[in-house]
Amino acid sequence: MSLKKQPSENKFYETERLILRPMSLEDKELIFELYNRPKFIQYIGDRNIKTLKDAEDYIRNRFIPQIERLGYGNYLVMTKEGNNKIGGVGIFEREGLDVVDIGYSLLEEFEGKGYAYEAAQKVKSIGMEEFGLSKISAIISKDNVSSQKLIEKLGLKFQKHLTLPGEDEELNYYETE
Repeated sequence: MSLKKQPSENKFYETERLILRPMSLEDKELIFELYNRPKFIQYIGDRNIKTLKDAEDYIRNRFIPQIERLGYGNYLVMTKEGNNKIGGVGIFEREGLDVVDIGYSLLEEFEGKGYAYEAAQKVKSIGMEEFGLSKISAIISKDNVSSQKLIEKLGLKFQKHLTLPGEDEELNYYETE
């Protein structure tokens, strides 16, 4: 699936306005807050993170192992100006998908400023250029029009509808060409 170069757990990436680094245990407060926002639960799903310990465990059990195994995964998105932790962006292995999936989520107060596109564009290039991924996919709720537009702007094209294992919602599936 990838041509792993080296784990990037200590690697930072920069864009014009953002710093991206692998999610770590010190980001548990952001994960707790972000994953409990109504919009996150509506469009991405309830990850059952009810305490800071749940958030820490989620990072420890879900994010860190993928970064260690593949070298890429979920990245903290932080503004250069003010060093605000504003969300996450990453490339994920998902059950039911043959192609790794790009995903992102920001705190609502930072949406609409182009940060999600800037971060996702950087992560897409990291995946393809540094890790040799030939394809990247995205799965998006049918009613999440703003994410559909962002994914299309990234160059992914709608392919089909699908339902992931253990889920009920039919999602839009996009893929790079």
